[in-house]
Amino acid sequence: MAGSDQSKKHISRRTMVSGAAVASGFVAAKPALAQAMPEFKWRMPMFVPRTVDSVVDAANDFIRRVSEATGGKFQIQPFSAGEIVPGGPALLDAAEAGTVECAFTLSYYSFGKDPAYAFGTTLPFGFDTRGQAAWLFKGGGLKLLNEFFNARGTHGLPVGNSTAQMGGFFRKEINKLEDLRGLKMRIPGLGGIVMSKLGVVPQQLTPGDVYPSLERGTIDAAEWAGPYDDFKFGLHKVAPFYYAPGWWEPQATIMCFINKKKWDELPDIYKSILETAATATWSTHIANYDMINSGGLRQLVTAGAKIRFFSKEILDASYAAAFQVFDELRAKSPDFAKIYPHWLKALEEYEIYARVGEAAYTNYVHRKRSGG
Repeated sequence: MAGSDQSKKHISRRTMVSGAAVASGFVAAKPALAQAMPEFKWRMPMFVPRTVDSVVDAANDFIRRVSEATGGKFQIQPFSAGEIVPGGPALLDAAEAGTVECAFTLSYYSFGKDPAYAFGTTLPFGFDTRGQAAWLFKGGGLKLLNEFFNARGTHGLPVGNSTAQMGGFFRKEINKLEDLRGLKMRIPGLGGIVMSKLGVVPQQLTPGDVYPSLERGTIDAAEWAGPYDDFKFGLHKVAPFYYAPGWWEPQATIMCFINKKKWDELPDIYKSILETAATATWSTHIANYDMINSGGLRQLVTAGAKIRFFSKEILDASYAAAFQVFDELRAKSPDFAKIYPHWLKALEEYEIYARVGEAAYTNYVHRKRSGG
């Protein structure tokens, strides 16, 4: 027995020494791996000023995740809108040209160059937030979009989402289709084109010009985003009728557009880290908007905003106009014509169960909990 005990003690000590050696080697390997990783310092202009915390926080989360995963070897510096690159389409232009390494922005700002850019953000009456995720990450949408983006000089990573947006602020009530005719509204891009089919006169205004234009009556309405961001913008003070739904933006995908040459230069481990950090940020950004928009809506109503809903007549006409515009764009843009059938097929497939499961449940509980 004594010999057996000695043998066990010897084996135990040997096992402990071996385990310690393995653990020591593993710990030593981590710093060695980190030391072997190259350093990168990138600039990332954003499409919003730093005051738009709901979006800037997402950009900072993405940057933090990349830095932490690389032991500080990969640093991305954010810049406010207009700080090193003008806003709007200029951000994506800069990333495509390599003027900056990447840009945190919305592809639909570049709609004027090619309407196919809209697919990277949203289309009127298109996917909701979950549907967009399904199409991008599991339906082949992101691969198809990156074929388009790569050919123009960038690689896109979905990194955030506004979730469903509102239909904007109006100086007067809009009860019927006739009320839209001749109405001057700040609404850019594809949404503006669809609205023009209904008689609206779209206005392209910088964010700083929207409030004074509404106040003076130069424009009659303006759309911006969702309740949390809209409250901070203050448009309810001069245009109190706040409409839903924002059918032209049932969600809005934010991407980090990386210059294609810079992307190709990255080691595979860095590409994986960027993709993982972007997807994680996408998830938490959506969760954040889902938590803060109800509070924003409450603040707007308390401050005097009057919630209204577009009539069925207006929605039906808008829906028909949207798909008419899509058909027109297919004839004008080969890339729009290539992506559109894929997008539409995925949309129809996604909505089969969404109507049966999600919609049936949410429609019931929302009516029940709101007292009908």
